Amino acid sequence: MTDHRQLSGKVVLATHNAGKLKEMRELMQPYGVELVSAGELGLAEPVENGTMYAENAAIKARAATAATGLPAFADDSGLSIALLDGAPGLFTADWAGQPRSWERAMQRAHDELAKRGHAVEGAAAAFVSALVLTWPDGHEELFEGRCPGTLTWPPRGKAGFGYDPMFVPAGYTRTFAELGPEEKHGLPPIGAGLSHRARAFMALAAACLKGGG
Repeated sequence: MTDHRQLSGKVVLATHNAGKLKEMRELMQPYGVELVSAGELGLAEPVENGTMYAENAAIKARAATAATGLPAFADDSGLSIALLDGAPGLFTADWAGQPRSWERAMQRAHDELAKRGHAVEGAAAAFVSALVLTWPDGHEELFEGRCPGTLTWPPRGKAGFGYDPMFVPAGYTRTFAELGPEEKHGLPPIGAGLSHRARAFMALAAACLKGGG
């Protein structure tokens, strides 16, 4: 995953998550790439049985490329809470249950901390993202991003998705869910990526997208 290759034309985002698709379309918009999601194409969701974010991202991207014959990329990301030994981590989405409820997921984070005698407010946490980009000939590239911060309770804000309403990025007083897309992504002129996903994407853009640097 070391030789960079330029990305153009139609690309599959291997996700069925509408929130993730919205963010990626916002990030990809300046580069003239046609982004279509696995969910929009009706692709099956592969079993994510990796032990690291990068492994699960690769599973999703490879499945999308195999099904479509197109380049594909996938994000696998999660919330790591220090006082919970890194949980929920790879099980970030699983804490939302089925049908998925992020309110349930955030409440579980609250409850798990309470079981250990900890308050949510001010608890150290970080969002982590791995992006894997795959081509039909087997070429792959990996990009990673991390955003440290703290948790807050009760959750605040209506933007974003997932655990965004309870996560305050380092250097900010507002949650991800209280930030607009430009602020959360940290796009120029604000900066070179704020969120974990934006930081991973910025690394991908610099290496594989025209105009990325």
